[in-house]
Amino acid sequence: MAAHAAQPGATPGTQPGGHRGPRSEVSPQDAEYMRNAIRLMRQAGVLDKTGGPFGAVIVLNGKIIAATGNSVLKDKDPSAHAEVNAIRQACRTINSVDLSGAVMYTSCECCPMCYATAYWARLDKIFYAAGWKDYADLFDDLNIGIDLTKPYPERQLAPQQILQAEAKAVWDEFRQMPNRARY
Repeated sequence: MAAHAAQPGATPGTQPGGHRGPRSEVSPQDAEYMRNAIRLMRQAGVLDKTGGPFGAVIVLNGKIIAATGNSVLKDKDPSAHAEVNAIRQACRTINSVDLSGAVMYTSCECCPMCYATAYWARLDKIFYAAGWKDYADLFDDLNIGIDLTKPYPERQLAPQQILQAEAKAVWDEFRQMPNRARY
C-alpha cells in the first residue's frame, strides 16, 4: 500500500510518499510535510517547552495521520519523543500497529529508540532534517548510536544476560500458542 496514489508508470515503493530505501528526488509535498515537522519542532522546544525541539509528521495515502512534537518534559516520560508520539497517534488513528505504506517526516535524525519504533511499526520511509551532529552538543543521540556499536561489557549500561533458561521457557511456551500475538 503506497502513501500516495500511484503515478502513471510508477512501480510500488517508488511513488512519492511510499518509498523503500534511498531516493534521489524530494517532492514539493515532501518538503511541505517536513516544514510541518519543523514547525512542530519549534512549537515543542522553543514555544511550549514541552520537551526538546523535535517534531514528527506521519503521512498515509496522502493524508497526515499524525503530527506531534516532543513531550518528554510535559509527560515526564523519557520515551515521549516526537517520533514515538507520532507513531502512537498514527496507530490509534488507523486502529493498527502496522503502518505499512506510511512515511514519517521528522525534524531530526531518529535516535535509536525512535528508529526501532518506526521499524517495528513497519513505516516505509523516514525523511529527516537535522542530523545527529547538528545537535550533538545538546542531546546524546550520536553518543547512543556509538555506544550501541560497542561490545556489551563496554557499553554505558553494560547489558548482562541472566536467567536465560527461565526466559527461554516462556518463549518456548509462547511459540506453541496457536493464537499468539503477532505484529
